[in-house]
Order: sequence, then C-alpha cells, then structure tokens
Amino acid sequence: MRFRLALAAVAALIFAVLPTSAGAIIGGQPDGTHHPYVAYADNGVFSCSTTLLSPTVMLTAAHCFSDSTSAWGLNSATHAPIVRTTFDPNLTVTNTSRVWHWGTYYFDPQFAIGSAGGLPGFDTHDVAIIVFTENGCRVPAGRPGSCGPIDLTETGGQHGVLPPLGLVDTLRNQTPVDLVGYGVRDYIRGGGPCGGPCSPIPGNAFIRYGGQANVFKTNGAIGAEFLKLHANKVGVCHGDSGGPDLVAGRNVILAVNSFGGGQTCNSDTYSYRVDTLQAQTWIANAVTAGGGGL
Repeated sequence: MRFRLALAAVAALIFAVLPTSAGAIIGGQPDGTHHPYVAYADNGVFSCSTTLLSPTVMLTAAHCFSDSTSAWGLNSATHAPIVRTTFDPNLTVTNTSRVWHWGTYYFDPQFAIGSAGGLPGFDTHDVAIIVFTENGCRVPAGRPGSCGPIDLTETGGQHGVLPPLGLVDTLRNQTPVDLVGYGVRDYIRGGGPCGGPCSPIPGNAFIRYGGQANVFKTNGAIGAEFLKLHANKVGVCHGDSGGPDLVAGRNVILAVNSFGGGQTCNSDTYSYRVDTLQAQTWIANAVTAGGGGL
C-alpha cells in the first residue's frame, strides 16, 4: 500500500491495486522515538516507509517506486531513480529544520505483480534498497537536504538488521511482530452525500506509527515468500509499504510490508520475507553494485 502524493502539499489520494499493495498502522500508536531508524520515503509521486540498515543503505519494497517516474530525476551515474527520505516522526507539522536525505532506489528486477494465478502469484520479489552515496546523486534545485552517507547520530546510533536465514520458519502461530510505518491510520466514513463513490476514504497519515500484530502460519508457495500477519486490532495500510515487520522488541527485520486483501486495511497482511537466501543474496549484490555497504 503505497501512497500517491499531491506535490502542492503533503496530501494524498489512494492508489490501489487488487488485492491492494500495503500501506500506515491501523490501530497503532504514535511511534515517537521507539524506532528512530524507520524513515519516510517518496519519489515525488508515491510515498512509502523504509528502514535504515547502515549509513549508506535503507530497505524497502519494490512496488513502491519501480513503476513510476521519479519527480526528483535519475542518478547520473547509474540512471536509477532518485528518492528522498527523512526520519522526522511527524510530517504533518511545519518543520523548517527537517532533515532530508537523498539517495538512489534499486529494486529486484524479478519483481512482478500478477505474474501467476491466485494469491501466491499476486506479488513476487517485492524488495528494494535505497543507497546513499554522492556518486551520481543530485539534490533537485530548491529542495533541502544532501546526498551521501547518513550520520547515525540522527537515529541515536540505531539501525535495523537483517535476520538469520530461515528465521520466519521458526515462528509459531500468534508470535507477536512489531509493525512500523507512515501510512494511513484511519478511514473517514459518512459526511453527507458523496460526489463520487460512496465508500470510506483514507484519513490521517504521515506520522510514524507503530503497533503489534501476530503471525499466521502458512505453508506452500505463499508462505515460502511471504510472512502472513493476522488483521486483528493492528494492521498496515496505504503508505506503510516497505516498512519493517520486526521481531517484537528488537531491531531484527523479518519482512517488508507488501500487500493485503482488503480495501480499507482490515484484512490480513502479507510481507515479503527478507530471511530467505534469495532475498539476502539480491540485497547484498544490489548494495555492492550501488556503491553502498552493510
């Protein structure tokens, strides 16, 4: 669930696919300083959530920016899209001192939507990274911020870490998992006659929220690539795409938010596992190719 931006302001309307790509934390709480290494990211068209792995690398989802042209242009050396990120936990207030980091976005080339039949074929290889180096990076004219490595003092020295291989396979049903993201956290219903589709519309967003969901064990093709989480009181919504599913109380990333089955973020969530050999091999190779380091 990524979020489409209105460039004139930090406002948005939903861009959705069926089932729906994942987006903010429904039923969560303001995250504050609990996960200072989880950041907001956008390409001037869509927004997502992302996790810092090192001073030069963030982890996110392939469906976030892979099929849209970045309003911020391309890296002049690698010709990959430029995106911007910030660790500010609240983008709804004016903040002239907000720090923006500009980096280059790379996604798994095997990523595909609807590549096969049924739920397992809806999404595949949904992983991407953002690399922060000065090589080929350019801050658009009139925009604040800089290219290059991120000073970890900004996150209190904290960052997310990739999990041991196969960790998700060891989790039992109902294992708690921490969710973090900047997406939609409620829906607006009613309000008089509608001038279009009479359905709930996304409400508040752009504040880093956190919450806890529970593992729903699955087998077969879907379970081999995705971590399924119960849609109980807490779930992800539009704008949380790419945000982390963390081992409860820790900074270990199990998966990145990918898609769900409902239009108002009230269904189970499927997150792309980063504890697999395929995912970690691609991440390592992409980091090296992009000039970053873990």
